Amino acid sequence: MIQKTPVMRICIACRKTYDRTTLIKITKDHKHGISFQKGMGRSAYICKSKKCYSDSKIRKKLQKALKTILKPEFIDIFEKEITSFNDNPNKGI
Repeated sequence: MIQKTPVMRICIACRKTYDRTTLIKITKDHKHGISFQKGMGRSAYICKSKKCYSDSKIRKKLQKALKTILKPEFIDIFEKEITSFNDNPNKGI
């Protein structure tokens, strides 16, 4: 039986490599805008540690990774999504 190797991605905040299923995926889709944990397009990954998602430069890192300008209300939505993922860790799996 063939074993699949896990798909590894890098957290944009701490720059450590993790299995893709343990990270939060933020995707910029040209049709649907920015979405969490779904969609195809340019993506950025953030680990679920408080140190990474509460980084003071996270907005700038996301803008650079997604190659877009983020609106101020995005940070409020981002914080709500992060807390919901931490409250329910199986939501994105």
